[in-house]
Amino acid sequence: MLPDNVTDFQTLWWGRIALIAGFYLLAWVFHHLSSYLARRIVQLNHFSGKRPGIRHERLLTLRDLVSSGLTFLGFGVATLFSLSLFVDADTLVWMIGLFSAAFGLGARPLISDFLTGVSFIFEDTFDVGEKVEFTGAGNYVEGVVEVVNLRTTQIRSPTGELLTVPNGEIRLVRNYSRGRFSVADITLKIETGDLHRAVDLLTAMREEAVTLLPNLLEPWQVISASGEMGQQTELTLVAKARFGKAAEMRPRLLTLVQERLAEAGITLGG
Repeated sequence: MLPDNVTDFQTLWWGRIALIAGFYLLAWVFHHLSSYLARRIVQLNHFSGKRPGIRHERLLTLRDLVSSGLTFLGFGVATLFSLSLFVDADTLVWMIGLFSAAFGLGARPLISDFLTGVSFIFEDTFDVGEKVEFTGAGNYVEGVVEVVNLRTTQIRSPTGELLTVPNGEIRLVRNYSRGRFSVADITLKIETGDLHRAVDLLTAMREEAVTLLPNLLEPWQVISASGEMGQQTELTLVAKARFGKAAEMRPRLLTLVQERLAEAGITLGG
């Protein structure tokens, strides 16, 4: 038989191994419950009146962020409890400080990803389901946001691929889903001899066009983008359409302008 001290040593180690396995099993269970807990936390915050009128997309984004944060917390606590089985509290605090310093230097990009992810909880830059463009490190990606967590953001590109972007690399966000208007500018080539009449006619039509074209937000501006004049002169109508309606409104705008110029005997240049 083994000596009692050897037997006790083995029992101690097997007991520690069982505890470590139990810690990480609980963390794993907590990870699988994190989505439910995050949903409850976000819903309680929403219905308590602290965030009135919050969008459904924002709720989805917060749920993903809180869920990943709970998972990170669960495995972090399991790791600390496991280390506490081998070292005392004072040594553990010293080790955590030393490890944090070393980890901070060696894993700076990862820390940047997590810190940026945490900031997404408090900021409302973009949400799940919105079309965005991310710019950073000399590159840009564009697509619809599908998943947001503390470390990465996943977006679906226009060609169908799923792109995973580290949060720390997101520097500039262009959110197409929150625009106030869309640009519906059109360019006309006018014979220079008709320029004066054309400008007067287009200026007089500004207010009427808002009534005739419901998606036109305000009277257009008549400008010459190039400032050049020859046999023909280019005029640009700077028009603002309701967000997402520019492509639909532009043909109607062209038709209206062409009809009014033709009635006045003004021919568009080629």
